Amino acid sequence: MRPISGWVRMTILFTIAGFFEVAAYGQISAFTPLYLPQLGIEPSAVAFWVGVITSFSSLAGLPFLPFWGALADRYGRKPLIIRSFVAAFAALSLIVVAPNVGIFAVARAVQSLGLGNTGLILATLAEHAPPGRVAFAFGVVNGANPFGGFVGPLAGGPVVDRFGFPALIAADAAIMVAVVAMLAFGYRDGFVPRPAGGSLLRMAGDGILLIVRSPRLRALFPALFLLFAGWLLAYIYVPLVVARLYTGPDPATAVGIVLGAGGLGIFVASPAIGAIADRYGKAQTLFVGCAVLAALWSAPFFVRELVPFTIAWTVVNGLAAALFSVSFTLLSASATDATRGRVMTFAYLPANIGFVIGPGIGSVIASVDVFLVFPTAALLTLLGLLAVIFAWRQPLGPRAG
Repeated sequence: MRPISGWVRMTILFTIAGFFEVAAYGQISAFTPLYLPQLGIEPSAVAFWVGVITSFSSLAGLPFLPFWGALADRYGRKPLIIRSFVAAFAALSLIVVAPNVGIFAVARAVQSLGLGNTGLILATLAEHAPPGRVAFAFGVVNGANPFGGFVGPLAGGPVVDRFGFPALIAADAAIMVAVVAMLAFGYRDGFVPRPAGGSLLRMAGDGILLIVRSPRLRALFPALFLLFAGWLLAYIYVPLVVARLYTGPDPATAVGIVLGAGGLGIFVASPAIGAIADRYGKAQTLFVGCAVLAALWSAPFFVRELVPFTIAWTVVNGLAAALFSVSFTLLSASATDATRGRVMTFAYLPANIGFVIGPGIGSVIASVDVFLVFPTAALLTLLGLLAVIFAWRQPLGPRAG
């Protein structure tokens, strides 16, 4: 038996894998609106289909989310972590050969079978890193997400303009094969699966009951769904806004630059907002920050030139992503030490549901005028903020605190 790998090695491998996964997802989100006409979608219907595909693909993977943690407990975390990258490879490969928008949507849905891997990765690192280095390891691995979101569209735009969208996605699929091999042979963890004790359905249900039985968590999860639906709604329609504002010969490159700038905004805003939250309080920072964000959503609506729009998008995207990170602390503070791991397995569920709610609304709103997604985002953020404040005032309950 090989010895258990060190936490530094695991951190490096997980960071590399996460970077390429997010970069590929960012490229799909960025360039899908430009590619849909090649699948037979009329330009006037692209906004509708972008919302429908995003909502459908996000919704398809949600019913399986509680089972990934249960399967990991029974069979080991490493196979379930690798599972997400195998799903990414299958989805990317199917996108490349998709002959129509129906198969393309199914391929996007296959990609959602990778949900839940971040929680398993963080749980693995928490068990292997020294207590004084856990936060550092978490920060490095989570840092791959904005970095992938920055580099992916920025590097992919010129490739799409010169070689086409399928060529870019085929390259991503090849990279996923290398990532799967890297994780399969690159480390060994010390997690010991639990003996079979009850059905997988019961094990998955136990995690859900922890949330349902807590008045605060029961209210906090749907509140966070609503709070970040506006951000995710705006995000998927930025490529169509750029296409409206840019008239040059390289539209994919322009989209990549704008979304890359938005990723750069996350680099700046996340540590700054995090420092403010540590100093003045997590809940207070989230409440005030979301009120400011709701007001700032008007800026992208009123600017109708590419450079000012890029600046406005960089600011609001960075602030929204930073506040999303702060929201994790509210979930963590609403659970006990004994239940925190299972509760935090669902930490990304608000974003997953947001990718259902937001694009679902956007498929209607953007069909009228794509710029209307920004005041809609403002309204959803404001309603979500009120819901989160209400949830935070609820008692923890005997099962969650």
